[in-house]
Amino acid sequence: MAPYTTIPLSPAELSYLHTSLSQTPPIRPDGRSPTQFRPLVAETDILPSTNGSARICFPDGTEAIVGVKAEVERSKQENNGSTSEVHLKRDRRMEQQNEDMEDRDANEGKGREGWVELAIEIPGMRDDDALPIFLSAMLTEALLADQGLKDALYINTRFHWRLYIDILLLSLPLSYPLPLLSQTTHLALLSTRLPALVSEQDEDPLFNDDWEASTYLYPKSNPSQTAQRKPPITLLVMAVGETILFDPSADELAVADAVVALSVTQSTAGLKLIALRTIDPPSRLTSGGIPNALNTTPVAAGAQQTALSSNEALKLRENDQGRSVWRPPRGGVKRVVLSRMIKAVVEEDGVGGEVMQGLANVET
Repeated sequence: MAPYTTIPLSPAELSYLHTSLSQTPPIRPDGRSPTQFRPLVAETDILPSTNGSARICFPDGTEAIVGVKAEVERSKQENNGSTSEVHLKRDRRMEQQNEDMEDRDANEGKGREGWVELAIEIPGMRDDDALPIFLSAMLTEALLADQGLKDALYINTRFHWRLYIDILLLSLPLSYPLPLLSQTTHLALLSTRLPALVSEQDEDPLFNDDWEASTYLYPKSNPSQTAQRKPPITLLVMAVGETILFDPSADELAVADAVVALSVTQSTAGLKLIALRTIDPPSRLTSGGIPNALNTTPVAAGAQQTALSSNEALKLRENDQGRSVWRPPRGGVKRVVLSRMIKAVVEEDGVGGEVMQGLANVET
């Protein structure tokens, strides 16, 4: 689907902007470099009744708030035999597992996708509108690709944490809101804390009432660790010809040849790509310059004007490529350009690492 954005630019303005962004180096309307992001205001722990929360505001006034709530939920089990037999078999199985898994994480691979629920609310839109559904699908896809998040919600074979992520956009988006929502969700998950578990093995969960003893969903890094596990983040990257631009504004999206959403996460081995989606750029919705032969504006009185058939108009439009002041771009992104986008994000000291480091510096 095409990003939600208005395009109040004339064909001449679109052509000028496209030419400026195609230069080397590109000239962006706000003077940023190709990999420079827009400044933002961010804070965490703003909602006292949640396990984690965050707020981010962009310079154009677009603002988002994310709240994370965790609830204990009973896991679905197969009931074979009497309750006492099931408990006895379970205890024996757990004892064997504890012996076999003494030297590794017993929770690895036990998380389930259904334990994470994400909802997006945008002013003036219904929950079943295309934009909230599409954004929710992209953010959920990135979150569920992180097995570490699902495993962190595992308590024991009988219970687990269920995570509710509620995203609220406080105003209509002036540009594509995916980067804003992703960064705010990233911060909220970084600040999310779960009560410390006191019970052992398959006992009914019992937690420490002291909130100071709670543990972070994404543990803070230790000096001995080279990399810290972090929530995924989705970056918006656009291409104009061979030029790659990060965090495009609404005006820049209006002339994009291709737009790609890249989702990456921080693992112990470094950044890795977990999801990639191409997005239909709004530039396809722009109106092109009209050649004089196709101009349908009424002519002066007494003048003759011959109407063209649909086939003739289509043929003339195809032959006019490159001669009109502006034509909406067609086609997708080249493989070489896509490869450069991915490399710029996941490489060491790349754009993805810079964004995550900047968000990690937000005080919690």
